[in-house]
Amino acid sequence: MKKKKIILIGPASPLRGGISDFNETFAFELLKQDYDVEIISFSLQYPSILFPGKTQYNINKTKTKGLKISSIINSINPISWYKTAKYIKKQSPDAVIIRFWMPFMGLCLGNIAKKLAKNNIPIYSITDNVIPHEKRIGDTWLTKYFASKCSGFITLSKSVLDDISKFTSNTNKTCLFHPIYDVFGEKVSKEEGLKMLNLKDEKYLLFFGLIRDYKGLELAIEAMSHHKIKELNLKLIIAGEFYNSKTKYLDLIQELQLNNIIIYDEFIEKEKVKYFFSISDAVVQPYKTATQSGITQIAYQFQTPMIVTNVGGLPEIVENNKQGFVCDINSKSITESIIKLYTDNNIIADFSNNVKERRKEFSWDTFVNEIIKFIFVK
Repeated sequence: MKKKKIILIGPASPLRGGISDFNETFAFELLKQDYDVEIISFSLQYPSILFPGKTQYNINKTKTKGLKISSIINSINPISWYKTAKYIKKQSPDAVIIRFWMPFMGLCLGNIAKKLAKNNIPIYSITDNVIPHEKRIGDTWLTKYFASKCSGFITLSKSVLDDISKFTSNTNKTCLFHPIYDVFGEKVSKEEGLKMLNLKDEKYLLFFGLIRDYKGLELAIEAMSHHKIKELNLKLIIAGEFYNSKTKYLDLIQELQLNNIIIYDEFIEKEKVKYFFSISDAVVQPYKTATQSGITQIAYQFQTPMIVTNVGGLPEIVENNKQGFVCDINSKSITESIIKLYTDNNIIADFSNNVKERRKEFSWDTFVNEIIKFIFVK
């Protein structure tokens, strides 16, 4: 029997980042289940003028071995959209799954989807966000345009599942939890992690990932100024590349006269991720807006408790007083959660055990099986 062919459209190596990691893991899982899989990625993802970071590429700029990755989409060149659709049609896929994470991609991906749909190729989208964290003129139109070209939607949080109805009347949609990443290696001893990061043996909290305004880093910094947190001799590690002004955070640290903040201003490569999570007592996510977060799933991989704000899909993943704390979007509430984490006996160990237990819900097997059922079983 001929294998079913699935085309995934979205970032993949040599492009870096969580979405790229997700797409590649998803592709490998489909291969394990004996599907014929190809990722169609970008030759140009973002024009340099629109990209806030240092580089869009991983260090060695190579593609992941074992996957067929064709980097042919130029997000701002309509000719490439036509060529991409033509190439995909020649592959005669049984389904195309498009990763949609921001309105900027709506025109590009919507055009490709439109051309494929004319050939009766079913188009599904894994939608991270339909309402962006940082809004721009034209967002609504671009998202509606893309959504109108899709046969169905898979979301990674209930909040996004609800949001889709604002852009399309299509009710063919389902919500699946973001699976746990498995590309960062295994948890190491705290001793090894400290050695690799050249840090002293102290109590560490972790803010991890690209720094953007909506992630509320300033709230975590303000929380670290509380006298009780200073008395507990806690340190906050900020590990990630700044995608907005670093100055405002440095000014805040100076204004509050803090010496308990450690900054790694860099994109953390896969090989180093395990060290940050292995030495940290908890991950702090003081987000002001959110849908879901790949950071919570990394924390699940390393059995690290979490302190998250009550926004979007975060409380769906982190149950209050089970895998960590869900707090209000202000520094006072974050402070109270941090203090409780370190003053309640055995709570860190209890939370870690609960994380370990619940991580079974977020397997890739479950995720892939549900997607296949959604797409092919009618």
